Amino acid sequence: MGIVLAGWLGWMAGNAVALDHTTDSLETVKKNVAGKSALLLDVREQEEWDAGHLQAARLSPLSGLKDNAKLEEMLKDLPKDKVIYAHCRSGKRCLAAGEILKAKGYDVRPLKAGYDDLVKAGFEKAK
Repeated sequence: MGIVLAGWLGWMAGNAVALDHTTDSLETVKKNVAGKSALLLDVREQEEWDAGHLQAARLSPLSGLKDNAKLEEMLKDLPKDKVIYAHCRSGKRCLAAGEILKAKGYDVRPLKAGYDDLVKAGFEKAK
């Protein structure tokens, strides 16, 4: 029994793939968001959002996604039939947010590019 369990655990560890940044180009992201087949999700905190955010983005702070009491409410308006491109400041928090959303059945693709990089790449800042 112990050998079977050890083998199964080894197989699981070898096949468990952590979520990584998307390989979709920023041009592809722009096209998909503009075509409404994808959603841009900003997982930074409210203060960061208030200091500047992308016109096409929606705010869902990572702190709220991690809070089970807030999570279900935050997910109510998040479509499962669209790709969700998550972004943050530097590409780390969007990976954590992506894991949460992936576990809930979303097609989430974290962006390595942070907010400033996205602005430099031509994503429109909100007025």
